[in-house]
Amino acid sequence: MPAILLIEDHAPLRRNLEEILTLEGYQVITASDGPTGLRLARERRPDLVLCDIMLPGMDGLEILARLRTDSAIPFIFLTAKGEPRDIRAGMNLGADDYLPKPVILGDLLASIRARLERASNVRSRLPDFSNSVPLEKLGITPREAEVLLWMAQGKANADIAIILGCTHATVKKHSIHLFEKLGVESRGAAMLIAIEALSST
Repeated sequence: MPAILLIEDHAPLRRNLEEILTLEGYQVITASDGPTGLRLARERRPDLVLCDIMLPGMDGLEILARLRTDSAIPFIFLTAKGEPRDIRAGMNLGADDYLPKPVILGDLLASIRARLERASNVRSRLPDFSNSVPLEKLGITPREAEVLLWMAQGKANADIAIILGCTHATVKKHSIHLFEKLGVESRGAAMLIAIEALSST
């Protein structure tokens, strides 16, 4: 039974969605504020996170940014904030979808199923970390591909610098270029792109 973490501060909506998702066969974990949601995401490791943006204590964008430092968990924003810049901010951080409130139930369930299926397909095709060449197809240089290869394996910049025999500053510079070329703003989002690329070879 897939587990979904629902982070929503509006109690009636949270209860309604919890009931609907439970009836659809999902195990639902709920949180009413940002810090609790982040803690549960790390402790319970759900299969998908469904999150509002405007939350007490910590907004949804910050939750996503923190999770993306070391996790590629499917993440769907469910929010009344529908400005293009908010959508871009979420997608740049590695959000998988962005559904405006009031959400259409069919759209929500379809998005959840699609993201869970995609994550399952990625897990079933184990990435090949033996070669960085496939990553060059993403439009990055061979050296940037090497940095991304180790980044995708969870290595910190300091570790990558030692492995590649260069300075920490050089790795950081390559990382910045990587993010720009891949159109992302976080390590987690870059890791997800790399893992998908390495899994499809």
